[in-house]
Amino acid sequence: MRIAILGGTGSFGHALAHRLAAVGEDEIVLGSRDAGRAHDAAQAIGGDHVTGATNHEAVRDADLVVLAVKADGALDTARDVADALGETPLLSVATAISFEKGLGMLPDPEALSLAERVQALVRAPVAAGLHSIAASNLEDEPPEEDALICSDDAHAKALSLQLAEKLVAGRALDAGPLASARALEGLTAVIVNLNRRYKAHAGIRVTGVE
Repeated sequence: MRIAILGGTGSFGHALAHRLAAVGEDEIVLGSRDAGRAHDAAQAIGGDHVTGATNHEAVRDADLVVLAVKADGALDTARDVADALGETPLLSVATAISFEKGLGMLPDPEALSLAERVQALVRAPVAAGLHSIAASNLEDEPPEEDALICSDDAHAKALSLQLAEKLVAGRALDAGPLASARALEGLTAVIVNLNRRYKAHAGIRVTGVE
């Protein structure tokens, strides 16, 4: 599978590319607004199957595109690559959270998830997931946690689940329609608060599911 990671020079995108490169089953293209930065990031990861390109170049001929830019740039990036993306499935992993002194991390107050807002900008079918997995948890061995994926499109969901299975030692689980991203994105704030409170690297394990 050819996987384009938009935001591949950022912390999560780079960690995701590093994990997939270690598995060695896919062709990885790191996308960035700056082609030079993308090429440098790809060289830092190494391997014959990791390259760098502009965002527009990266999405061409991809089987799955991962939108891994920071939340404040996700909508602009989706809008910018919409035509080049066409109908290629897109996995949104960003989440909009904010910090309030005395309270901690707060989930996005918007009624619709970031993934649903991305879907409104592109023709491509959008999936959402990986929100409970920290970049630091992808650096070494696959983390002992589950990965949750949601989408209204069966093909986008299947490709995203296939990717997620390569990232964790737990399971890649179908979390339902894209509307579930409202809850999944909120998990990021929960995980960060747990990590801050208990000085941990928390993840999610779902019980009672075979």
